Amino acid sequence: MRSSKQDLAEVLAKPELLHALVHAESTSHVSTTAALEPLEYAVQENLKLTTRLKEAETRLVHLRSSTQARLLAVNALERQWRQKQSEMDRSLAPSAPSSLYQRLSQGVQEQEMVCRALEESFLDGDGGIASEREVLEWVRRYREAKKVYYSRKERKERWDEGRVGGWR
Repeated sequence: MRSSKQDLAEVLAKPELLHALVHAESTSHVSTTAALEPLEYAVQENLKLTTRLKEAETRLVHLRSSTQARLLAVNALERQWRQKQSEMDRSLAPSAPSSLYQRLSQGVQEQEMVCRALEESFLDGDGGIASEREVLEWVRRYREAKKVYYSRKERKERWDEGRVGGWR
């Protein structure tokens, strides 16, 4: 038969036997059971929290990837919008106020040069006397040219004075 010291040494050498002896209902002390109850409750709560955290992590990973995909889509749409905006700006450039004003200024200068050229052509004539019909034709062309010139000049002056609405 074995001595109780040998039995005790064998129990102490094997943790599973020691655990079984300490936690068995028939051999455990009341204070051990009372001390373990809150710990067991805390362990169960921790397991529940772990499960919820893992579920939340899964949702978070899904939401993060979904958000990333949406952000990439938004960035692509923004690039497309900027491209469309620049295409629109290029196509509308000839109708932009600055372009219209520039063309109006050039038109005034060109028409002034046309009128001067008509005047010089009349004064530089070939030395002969022009017929009445030629003079009337020249006067008609000159009047038409001057009408266009004064009309353009008036429009430019109005623009310069700020009397053209919505173009400044």
